[in-house]
Amino acid sequence: MTTQSLPVRAERPDRTPPARAGRPGGRRLLRQRAGRQHHAGPLAYVLLAVMAVLSIFPLYWTMVAASTDNTRVSQTPPPFLPGPNLFSNLARAWDEAAMGKAMVNSLIVAGVIALSTVMFATLAGFAFAKLRFKGRNALLMLVIGTMLVPPQLGVVPLFMMMAELGWSQQLPAVIFPTLVSAVGVFFMRQYLSEALPDELVEAGRVDGAHSLRIFWSIVLPVARPAMAVLFMITFVHAWNDFFWPFVVLDMTNPTVPVALTQLSAGYVRDQSLIMAGALLGTLPLLVMFIVFGRQIVSGIMAGAVKG
Repeated sequence: MTTQSLPVRAERPDRTPPARAGRPGGRRLLRQRAGRQHHAGPLAYVLLAVMAVLSIFPLYWTMVAASTDNTRVSQTPPPFLPGPNLFSNLARAWDEAAMGKAMVNSLIVAGVIALSTVMFATLAGFAFAKLRFKGRNALLMLVIGTMLVPPQLGVVPLFMMMAELGWSQQLPAVIFPTLVSAVGVFFMRQYLSEALPDELVEAGRVDGAHSLRIFWSIVLPVARPAMAVLFMITFVHAWNDFFWPFVVLDMTNPTVPVALTQLSAGYVRDQSLIMAGALLGTLPLLVMFIVFGRQIVSGIMAGAVKG
């Protein structure tokens, strides 16, 4: 009886299986790969440096123009180094534009508008994101549709309404029409839809909490990072708003953008004085970003981490 030889498979080259995450070597390899993803190359740093210079240059040029006289600013080439007249031009702009009262008015207007927008937008965003009621989608589409209407179309009826209420030339005429914005409602709705689990809301319902209690105890801690971002965006927008305050206020009770128009009222515009006023109007925003910028960024990063 002959023994039939079995076919012998050709030996393949040794293929080492890739390291898995459960093995010690695999975990070390994953950590090394993850670490390499956080290191940027020289080109990235060069691009970041260029973008930083381009972003800071307008502020630097404003300071340079505010520190010289009108003749030097108009020369060609213009100056690129600060001059000796910065503090004198700032003092002139402060006196001629009544910047003290204007800054107090802008602080009141921007602060009230930002706080009210954050609270109302968070309430509405929570309702649109997590509550179930009839006509919710139609009402949300209506809110989003208001963003398509140019605000200039409502200036005349809005001014007539403020005059009927007796608020013309007063700060409430600037504050009340902008207590909440459709952009803020949509922003908070999108954030809460992703960041707020339905299980937390249902757990609050099981414990017997009503909607306002759930909003205060559950929604506000979750929405704090988005609320901080919305507050900063709304505050800056309200501080820089010019059109509606210029229509409804006068020079006896102005905000900062309205007060700056007094510096360009002459026949010959003093560009250095205008730049000094613009620098004064920008300083409070810079201080706010320096003081609260780190907290806002850390809040965003904390809200982005799940688990």
